Amino acid sequence: MRFVIEADGGSRGNPGPAGYGAVVIDGESGEVLAERAEFIGVATNNVAEYRGLIAGLRAAFDLDPSGTVRVRMDSKLVVEQMSGRWKIKHPDMKPLAAEARSVFPPSSVAYEWIPRAENKHADRLANEAMDAGKRGEQWDPSGSTAELDTRAARNAASPAPEPSGPVGDAAAGAAKARDALASVRGAGAVAVPASSDPALSVGPDSLKGARPPGGRGLSSPQSAPGWSAPDLGAPTTFVLLRHGETALTPQKRFSGSGGTDPVLSEIGLGQAERVAAALAARGTIQAIVSSPLIRCRQTASAVAARLGLDVNVEEGLRETDFGAFEGLTFAEAKERFPAELDAWLASPDVAPPGGESFAEVAVRVAEARDRLVERYAGRTVLLVTHVTPVKTLVQLALGAPPESLFRMELSAASLTAIAYYADGNASLRLFNDTSHLRT
Repeated sequence: MRFVIEADGGSRGNPGPAGYGAVVIDGESGEVLAERAEFIGVATNNVAEYRGLIAGLRAAFDLDPSGTVRVRMDSKLVVEQMSGRWKIKHPDMKPLAAEARSVFPPSSVAYEWIPRAENKHADRLANEAMDAGKRGEQWDPSGSTAELDTRAARNAASPAPEPSGPVGDAAAGAAKARDALASVRGAGAVAVPASSDPALSVGPDSLKGARPPGGRGLSSPQSAPGWSAPDLGAPTTFVLLRHGETALTPQKRFSGSGGTDPVLSEIGLGQAERVAAALAARGTIQAIVSSPLIRCRQTASAVAARLGLDVNVEEGLRETDFGAFEGLTFAEAKERFPAELDAWLASPDVAPPGGESFAEVAVRVAEARDRLVERYAGRTVLLVTHVTPVKTLVQLALGAPPESLFRMELSAASLTAIAYYADGNASLRLFNDTSHLRT
């Protein structure tokens, strides 16, 4: 048989009470063949996701040990690790990955990342399992409504049938509009709000794009960016502020978290004051979170002084550790470490000597994002951070490939904004805005 397995896992607290869900589908008919779910106690999202994968594989194996499997998950981490593109470094993940690989021959299993919105069946099973655990019980398949709920949601989202009669001018125009919209959706386009200040005037009626990672997996845009979605309430909006200029900024030197922690220059201090004034005038920031590095805390403090808010520190927002490249210009790094620099540029999995890879940073940043989305649900939060974390959050929200990090320009003291919705979708609202520095 040809199987499709959709699996998911979740943790309410990360780590916290956790559960997984998995559904095995006939690859030919689309019929649901098996459902699995379990409350697993206190665990992380990633552990729960791996446990869901294993349960789905074992359920498929029980049906046909000689079958072939296509695994669909919204966890970028699990998909990339099981596909062999990302290294598995965490000690909790290695035995789980080994167990997953032991169920079917590796040649019989293929992995595919899907947006969270396409993984609702497994997600509902995982939540049913966690709800059961909260009641002190285990998941009971006889009481599950996951399949019915998912089917109902899909039916509700299905487009209306085309008219059967002759198509007049108005109907033809509507049909063309539907075709154009389908084309846009298929391209994973990001909706642009009409507001002249999209970063700071975000409302629940705005068009939504898609989510990305971390505890829920490093995801990217769903095929339909929520144009007709129900009102999900106010999103959690991150206004992302890159710190002001330091002495290393105009020299374009690697300045990460691996030993170089420069203070703001005079220009940088002025930039911090200008962005603080601009944000104070808009009056929408409700909390401030900063990277632990000095240049970010200085920038955040300037804004906090204007807004009368405290600055909270989030370790996950620190810049990449550039290892041996720290303090060097690109030309200097090319001269001293030519092979290492080329390897680093060629793959997000490769770290500078003694430093962090972009893949590792993506996991760290996504986990920080998930913590902050949960902590500041429905609020507008200023995150003062660095080039790589901002670009990574944008990349994850758009579902762009890791190579896109090299194709974004991010100025000192610039503003970027992303809104995260209750259904897991995200929408990029603003990127690299420096208008406040030109007034």
